[in-house]
Amino acid sequence: MAETVLKSLELSDREMSVLVTGDDGIRDLNRRFRKIDRPTDVLSFEMEDERLLGDIVISVETAARQARDFKVSLEEELGRLVVHGVLHLLGYDHVKGGAQARKMRAKEEELMKMLREEGCFL
Repeated sequence: MAETVLKSLELSDREMSVLVTGDDGIRDLNRRFRKIDRPTDVLSFEMEDERLLGDIVISVETAARQARDFKVSLEEELGRLVVHGVLHLLGYDHVKGGAQARKMRAKEEELMKMLREEGCFL
């Protein structure tokens, strides 16, 4: 999914890592780097490098809960989190709301549609 997203964004020459962990692992990273002592679904760590985009960390436990809540497959929720993480690596932000959040949401929906069309989800 990550490779498909990068290709669709014409970033095939860029690299990133994706770490899938549990709630304990992501909680530790969230606490250490964001000073928030709870698990989250996805974290993104940007690199200041032309070739390396950065790192994405996803909690599969949180993704599984969200998949049930959103009534989608685990694969689709993991795809959404990959897309969300990549967009953060590219500078998109939703935290402040408003136009930035709408722009990120629209791009997320566009990329999710592309992943569905590519058959990335069951």
